[in-house]
Amino acid sequence: MDTATPAVTAGVVELDAAMLRQRSAVVAHDARKHAELLMPAVQQACREAGVTLRDLDAVVIGAGPGPFTGLRVGMVTAAALGDALDIGVHGVGSLDAIAQQAAAAEPGGNLLVVTDARRKEVYWAGYDPEARRLTGPHVEPPAVLEARAADLGAVAAAGDPRHAALSGLAVVDPPSPAPAALVACAAPDLRAGVVPGPLEPLYLRRPDAVVPGARKRVSA
Repeated sequence: MDTATPAVTAGVVELDAAMLRQRSAVVAHDARKHAELLMPAVQQACREAGVTLRDLDAVVIGAGPGPFTGLRVGMVTAAALGDALDIGVHGVGSLDAIAQQAAAAEPGGNLLVVTDARRKEVYWAGYDPEARRLTGPHVEPPAVLEARAADLGAVAAAGDPRHAALSGLAVVDPPSPAPAALVACAAPDLRAGVVPGPLEPLYLRRPDAVVPGARKRVSA
């Protein structure tokens, strides 16, 4: 699952020692309805794959970076499913998953991955041709992307097309993480039977809401 972008993504992926196969994928686009769309997408993905929730062996969730509300919906839902089904929940970088898919389709050079962070900022990270992260993730204004792409020696940009285009590079798919790419990021741990640690969302900045301070004293 992934809710780090405006795309609400769920899917079922089959993984064994030699094979990774995406059996279903459901993607809904609405940046304001992650909570309403995610579990119906999970249930539809299970139906299309011919499995039930009880058949699942693990949950893989994109841990961001992403805007606070949408990302929190995915992380909380993944944790709740893991607890209810008594299975492990593996958090992976959402930008890493985009890079996995983009590198497989566009081999041969370094890659910039960019997604919308809102507030006139973007999330970005740089990768080598094997989708290994070289730098990031960072959150910065879109105006820096062309310079960052040059520093990285990138040949293409993936992720949010509108912002990726600001890098001056060729824009390639995908705009958001696919289920198979998310699982590919977690595959080494899944195959090794690693017990995942606590989920750690990548917000990269503090939430707007803060704990109220002490009340001001009022003089007579």
